[in-house]
Amino acid sequence: MTRFASALRTLGVLAAAGLLAGTAAAPSAQAGPEPEAPKEFVALSSVDRTILQEMRYTTVHNFVGERVDGYRQPLCILTRPAAEALHRAQVKLRARGYTLKVYDCYRPQRAVDHFVRWAKDLEDERMKKEFYPLVDKSRLFADGYIAERSGHSRGSTVDVTIVRLPALPTRPYVPGEPLVECSKPRVERFPDNSVDMGTGFDCFDTLSHTDDPRIQGAQRANRQLLKETLAGQGFVNLPEEWWHFTFKPEPFPSTFFDFPVARRSVAGH
Repeated sequence: MTRFASALRTLGVLAAAGLLAGTAAAPSAQAGPEPEAPKEFVALSSVDRTILQEMRYTTVHNFVGERVDGYRQPLCILTRPAAEALHRAQVKLRARGYTLKVYDCYRPQRAVDHFVRWAKDLEDERMKKEFYPLVDKSRLFADGYIAERSGHSRGSTVDVTIVRLPALPTRPYVPGEPLVECSKPRVERFPDNSVDMGTGFDCFDTLSHTDDPRIQGAQRANRQLLKETLAGQGFVNLPEEWWHFTFKPEPFPSTFFDFPVARRSVAGH
């Protein structure tokens, strides 16, 4: 084999492996480094270790029925002002014998994209009976339950509830277990150590509207305690979801981040 032929053969091998400039690179090389969290983001546990964390989207117990893209670890990440405001609310609630519990905090855009793909797949209704029993899946966008952008991705929005102290553990969800409508009475739906808020978390139902007139008594009082305590620290409730609050003013009011939910994203912050 001539030197020229040998060189051509070597070039062909390298090109096939994607190692030459201008050739097809491996997918990992194309993807590039992961987005980084700005210094303004922190792990909630670094500000307040007493707030309970039950990060639902790192599990299969959610309306999608599988772990959601971008949730690498069960960790609440927030902008520092939001985390500090949540800490102040926690101090007030603990004095009254309660603790906060978060279900979701910062949400990467890739997770929102996962929700959108799922919502467009009308055949996938594995979790319908629990989370959206009365809503036709084809209506999820029109009715506002799913959108292509989420305030969670800006880092100052939190899904949160109240738990009476001492906090009892919530039993693990067993994949494939019978599902119960999230709007059923508390003794019937999936157990949660939250005080009774009238529905479960992420319940796609008008009963989840914070001031729905059908919610009365202790359930209404529990919702108002959560809302008033957080409002006192700068959080604004989304009227359609009793669990959804956004700290104002937001440090990033128009930026939707996509760094993963992982300790490395906020290491050293």
